[in-house]
Amino acid sequence: MRWLSPVLAALTLGALLGGCVTDDREWMKLDGRYTTADFRRDRKQCMKKDGNIDDLCMQNLGWVAVNPGGKQEVAKDPHARDLMPPSGRGAGTGGKY
Repeated sequence: MRWLSPVLAALTLGALLGGCVTDDREWMKLDGRYTTADFRRDRKQCMKKDGNIDDLCMQNLGWVAVNPGGKQEVAKDPHARDLMPPSGRGAGTGGKY
């Protein structure tokens, strides 16, 4: 019985913090002007029961995700070489640069 209270407290804390997930994506309409109230109304309409935004619903209302997925992805240059630090370039071979 002594372990029941800490376990219950941990489960409660986990449930509370689990509801604090935020969506960092930014949305905009390309075809016209809009207000913050317009965005909030549409976001509320497209909110799923689990707290996530339905992307297809937002797109159907004319919204475009500026940074899809919440992160800016940096494309890797296919022609770039992975450079090693100077210490890894043949150190100890006696060669000159």
